[in-house]
Amino acid sequence: MLVDSHCHLDYSGLAEDRAAVVARARAAGVVHMVNIGTTRREFDHVQKTAEEFNDVTCTVGVHPHHAHEDGETLVAADLVKLAAHPKVVGIGETGLDYYYDHSPRDRQQESFRQHIRAGKAMDLPIIVHSRNAEEDTIKVLTEEGAGQGSSIRGVLHCFSSRRILAEQALALGFYISLSGILTFKKSQELRDIARDVPLDRLLVETDSPYLAPEPYRGKTCEPAYVVHTARVLAEIKGVSADEIAKQTTANFFRLFNKVKIPS
Repeated sequence: MLVDSHCHLDYSGLAEDRAAVVARARAAGVVHMVNIGTTRREFDHVQKTAEEFNDVTCTVGVHPHHAHEDGETLVAADLVKLAAHPKVVGIGETGLDYYYDHSPRDRQQESFRQHIRAGKAMDLPIIVHSRNAEEDTIKVLTEEGAGQGSSIRGVLHCFSSRRILAEQALALGFYISLSGILTFKKSQELRDIARDVPLDRLLVETDSPYLAPEPYRGKTCEPAYVVHTARVLAEIKGVSADEIAKQTTANFFRLFNKVKIPS
């Protein structure tokens, strides 16, 4: 039993045959999928997909790439209103991307702050994207009140940053989610970091349709492939695949506590 904590079922490559994609995930033992929102203009589709399947929920958010675009500069009150939908279980994805810098950094930071405030107001986890922005990611989270004992909680999704970000995020009470990047041959540094993350703070994801794990690298990724990432994570941690599945699934339902645990 596994959870794909971050996928994009409405993106090209999955949307065209979504029902079959979900069916293959179920057959692989995936009991839940979170369909991630990245823009306001696409949220209605994200929400509709979550409504279509009983084992799919969704999030609402604006990816940092889009933080500067017309109609995407949402304030916390906008996000809170959208997050009231029963299928919305998290806020994001949000965060900072200084690798591409598609949006001005000040706009990214302000958008990130609004998402954090919405997550706090709704008692929902925030899904954080951070690329080449480790220091400012922690700075913004800390300035907004994140830390042990805070009601602000969340996950660094598709983690592939430096060790310092993992350590600081863990110190703030956040979770670390690992994608197919973990399986890539050149990802030894990431595997070393994953080895040291406590078992009770790990999630797995696909970020599909991107980043297909070995042995599917280069192909369209889908939620069923989270099994391969989990298997490599088990090898790194020196535990069984069943133990990783059990632990990461329990971690998911603890963090995303609006999601009902399947009976």
